Amino acid sequence: MKKVIPVILLIALLATCVFVSVKNKNYNTDEEFTQRPELAVVDNHSDDGRIIVGISMPDRLLERWNHDGTYLRAQFEKNGCEVFLRYANNLIDTQMNDILTMIDNGADLLVIAAVDGAAITPVLEIARSSNVPVIAYDRLIMDTDVVNYYVSFDNYKVGVLQAEYLIDALRLNHSARTRNIEFVTGDPVDNNARYFYNGAMDTLRPYLENGKLKVLSGQTSFYETSTSQWSTDLSQQRLQIILNSYYPNNARLDAVLCANDSTALGAVRALESDYNGSNTVYVTGQDCDVANVYNIIDGSQGMSVFKALQQESVVTVALGLSLLEGNTPGEDFISQSNWAFNCSYNTTDYFNGTKIVTSYLLEPIPITSKNIEKELFDNGYYRRNSAGLIYSAK
Repeated sequence: MKKVIPVILLIALLATCVFVSVKNKNYNTDEEFTQRPELAVVDNHSDDGRIIVGISMPDRLLERWNHDGTYLRAQFEKNGCEVFLRYANNLIDTQMNDILTMIDNGADLLVIAAVDGAAITPVLEIARSSNVPVIAYDRLIMDTDVVNYYVSFDNYKVGVLQAEYLIDALRLNHSARTRNIEFVTGDPVDNNARYFYNGAMDTLRPYLENGKLKVLSGQTSFYETSTSQWSTDLSQQRLQIILNSYYPNNARLDAVLCANDSTALGAVRALESDYNGSNTVYVTGQDCDVANVYNIIDGSQGMSVFKALQQESVVTVALGLSLLEGNTPGEDFISQSNWAFNCSYNTTDYFNGTKIVTSYLLEPIPITSKNIEKELFDNGYYRRNSAGLIYSAK
């Protein structure tokens, strides 16, 4: 029989904004969920034999989140779990509503890639009251001690790899020539975007300080260069303005450091439409989306950082199953799991404003035209169909 848990004053205060937004609304009319007009917090951990995992993804707009959701769902189901998978359409209220519904319908574990890592704390307090462990997936959840673990790639290293590629491509260590660069960073509410930015800027800072790199627009800060929702269109529009304002006629632009592939698509389009120079402009990216794989092959994008999302989901599922068994995984969890890929244990670097979140970090791989066949196609991540069209195979 379900047991109603009293909600203490602290939880009530923290949850007020959530309750106001969902009061008198149906939660989700999908057949996997029942509609719930009342607002009582319910502990659904019973001995009915069901293991329910709630997975909340930010949106379907970025290709990678569709892959993440598919991989996670398949692997949890393979291990006998029921899975509620929801995409929040980049809306904070929608994600909070989805998570509340998952808790109310008996979720034993939550895996959350947050739309805004600082905005969902009230919902997590309700997860705590219902004894539901939380894994922050790919994006660190901020300002709460409710998060049990964080699984992601080494996000700082992503920025380092992008910067190192440009240092090599522009021959900054072998030439006295000054090069011009512009920056297109990520969504300011995505905590990962700052890690990418810091990794890149820390690596390029010596060249910016000694004058080997110049930013003619003067836009170098995180917020000046950020791109809301990682939007291709916003990235394109901003770079078009920069090109027309600071690179008229034959002014030379040498590189655009883009934080991910959706922003890189916008940058490439802006260069094709508004850049008058004849030189190659080196563009970075991240995720190896299909459209960007084409661009790397044809030379309009110099590199992307590949993150094997299946590896991230393998670690998350293994960690989640261990939590469901009542364990508290530590560093030896990696050696015990015997994965065929590298994963590091981190208890120092991912402070969310309240606590350092214990993290399992996977290794990103830089992809260029030189290694794309080996790393993506030979390893089976991408394939070509009979017509030669590229598609994601995993």
